[in-house]
Amino acid sequence: MDLRAFVSRWHERFEIWTLAAMVGFAMAVWAFIEVADEVVEGESHATDSRVLLALRNADDLSDPIGPLWVEELGRDFTALGGVGVLTLLTISVAGYLWLVRKVRAMLLVLGAIGSGLLASTLLKQAFDRTRPDLVPHDSLVYTASFPSGHSMMAAITYLTLAALLARVQSERSTKVYFLVLAVIITVAVGASRVYLGVHWPSDVLAGWAVGASWALLFWLLARWLQERGQVEKE
Repeated sequence: MDLRAFVSRWHERFEIWTLAAMVGFAMAVWAFIEVADEVVEGESHATDSRVLLALRNADDLSDPIGPLWVEELGRDFTALGGVGVLTLLTISVAGYLWLVRKVRAMLLVLGAIGSGLLASTLLKQAFDRTRPDLVPHDSLVYTASFPSGHSMMAAITYLTLAALLARVQSERSTKVYFLVLAVIITVAVGASRVYLGVHWPSDVLAGWAVGASWALLFWLLARWLQERGQVEKE
């Protein structure tokens, strides 16, 4: 293959992926703004309530639909977005990057996830939405409801780490596998929060939107810094 053609194709591919990430970021931010506007105006309450009640036994609202093993599965999934699990996962990945002497990449990962946690806390305090009171909670809660911190941090952490893993793989199928797996885990965490009655569906949608935009923003930042030689390449 001609060297000039190879460079041109690589450059075109880089621009396409960068453009796609920028479009995805813009769409995620727009989605959050739309959901937040409906929540503030109270327009989401009717739909939120219908979804929550649909996931409960009509004769006993303390009983989520499905057998007991489904309820236990919901608690297992929700734990994947908890502070303890995400902290352990982040520290483990940071430790690996430090051992392979990718210190700047390590700092970027820590920055993405740490700043995401701070943003989640500030957003919760700003909106200060109360937790659902239609059904009993099947999981301990101690913060405001909007946006869902579990959904947001799951999106930030798993999508960021999946993108990191994908960049060191040569096979496209392997790249897709990591990204699809991250999306599945993120969706499962968010769905479990609604199923357990601790979040309105709009909380979860907002959490996914902010989390996805945060992960895309830091992915774009990583590529830009790598091209400038300020972050280690894969």
